[in-house]
Amino acid sequence: MSKLYLVPTPIGNLEDITLRAIRILKEVDLVLAEDTRTSGNLMRHLDISKPMTAFHIRNEHQVVERMADRIAAGENLALVTDAGTPAISDPGFLLVRECVKRGIEVECLPGPTAFVPALVNSGLPAEKFVFEGFLPHKKGRQTKLREIASCPYTTILYESPFRLLKTLQQLAEACGPERQVSVSRELTKIHEETVRGALSEVIAHFSKKEIKGEIVIVVDGNTTLAKVVPEDVDSGC
Repeated sequence: MSKLYLVPTPIGNLEDITLRAIRILKEVDLVLAEDTRTSGNLMRHLDISKPMTAFHIRNEHQVVERMADRIAAGENLALVTDAGTPAISDPGFLLVRECVKRGIEVECLPGPTAFVPALVNSGLPAEKFVFEGFLPHKKGRQTKLREIASCPYTTILYESPFRLLKTLQQLAEACGPERQVSVSRELTKIHEETVRGALSEVIAHFSKKEIKGEIVIVVDGNTTLAKVVPEDVDSGC
């Protein structure tokens, strides 16, 4: 039976591809790639030659039905993004939803994603957490920052190196400069770095250097609120 495979790809270190992912990429009829150039480099590294087509945030609404049609007609398709697991702050949700609606089988392979190692490596509580992905750039940003400030659970954010300082400063304004935070960048790469401490300390660290690489910010929960929120009460975060 034909199906859609969601195939996680390395977030930096190419050794993080799984044997199963390699096998699936070799077996499918077509690979849907967020950027065919980026995925093409990975495929060449793995010595895999397969037809590829672009599937990204700017065209996914237009091609979802056509790709689902191909699977329904008997083809096996793999969806990959530039790095990490599809549909985690990347394209993928719309195609999965369409396949589920049609009764097409979907199989997601386990594999790399940036927020899990950043969370586990942060030293902050990981038994309950909120993943926010990228904050809104404008509309709704301040509301979201206030939600993070009051949330009793650890919050995880993605950020670009160009907006890191601005986001940390806004978090300090919303949460207070002493709120604990962990910032991981260049995960799995040669220059991987994780900086932990109060927001004021982490801001001072990154203010002194050029910031490069993709960023994961892990923010401690509002521990004062956590002591008074019962387990069965919705905290709003």
